[in-house]
Amino acid sequence: MVPLLDLKPQFDSIRGEVRAAIDRVIESQRFILGPEVEALEREISQYSQCDFGIGVSSGTDALLVALMAIDLKPGDEVITTPYSFFATAGCIARLGATPVFVDIEPQSFNIDPSKIEARITKRTRAIIPVHLFGQMADMDAVVDVARRHDVIVIEDAAQAIGAEKRGRRAGSFGLLTCFSFYPTKNLGAFGDAGMVTTSDGAMAERVRRLRNHGFSSRYYNEVLGGNFRLDEIQAAVLRVKFKYLEQWTEGRRRNARRYVELLSGCDAVRLPTERSGYRHIFNQFVIQTSRRDALMNRFKEKGIGTEIYYPVPLHLQNCFRYLENSEGAFPISEAASRETLALPIYPELPASDLQLVAQTILSA
Repeated sequence: MVPLLDLKPQFDSIRGEVRAAIDRVIESQRFILGPEVEALEREISQYSQCDFGIGVSSGTDALLVALMAIDLKPGDEVITTPYSFFATAGCIARLGATPVFVDIEPQSFNIDPSKIEARITKRTRAIIPVHLFGQMADMDAVVDVARRHDVIVIEDAAQAIGAEKRGRRAGSFGLLTCFSFYPTKNLGAFGDAGMVTTSDGAMAERVRRLRNHGFSSRYYNEVLGGNFRLDEIQAAVLRVKFKYLEQWTEGRRRNARRYVELLSGCDAVRLPTERSGYRHIFNQFVIQTSRRDALMNRFKEKGIGTEIYYPVPLHLQNCFRYLENSEGAFPISEAASRETLALPIYPELPASDLQLVAQTILSA
């Protein structure tokens, strides 16, 4: 058996540190918005080349509170990609605003900046590019369009902590950036957790209030917020794991290079590419082939774990039918949904298992 992801080897390597960190929180009896959260906020914001970090309860809530922070209202529009996890567009719709989709680039699976401008209207408030699978979108081009039209940029970096473009990290381009620490991410908590980063002090203070019911001080509500707080135990676990993030990321990058070496002659499969000047962190290693379903069946026969990200693009989901986007509206996203498959890439993946995955593709 080759699992898509096995978190046990990672935990075994840091078991003592994690238990000590959890015990530290338990002994303190401070469980909400304490010193562990504050320390993690400093560490993640510095790592992401931002001035402020605000710990929140999940990556989804990071997106939601970021949109609340810009005062998104019903009737507003937000441009984003149809090829992403549901939360990207779902949080826009939850606030009564309209997701406006733009198709992706075929190689990176990220939003195509050349197609954004045609979708901007007088109701456009923001653009949410998604750094999908661990490689950043072309943020210079996205920011250029946004500036020319006075539109806010919010980065969805849920899968991209540590990703770079020419030395600038995910989180350093947008007014706000949203990270997820879901357990399967490169930096994963022991449950749900997330963070918003920004270099705008006023926006940071607004997000802090919004994550805690809009309190300016206890029981005095300046704005209508929610309960989006990150708890101390999750922050303590993440602080332990954060020390190893670069090591684990390099393990993923090493495995990606090995896949490319082993599969470079297989014309039936398109491999992920790292764009020049970029640093791909390979939250997922996603291949593309017109024979995807048959290949998936072969993997199942061999006991190899794979995953489809994402089988139905957002514009074709039932909940977004009211947007009246028909099949064929975003052909590159639709092709990606039909043809892509994620392979095991986690840093502790044994070399023999990686070899078996590659051999299975070649034999298929």
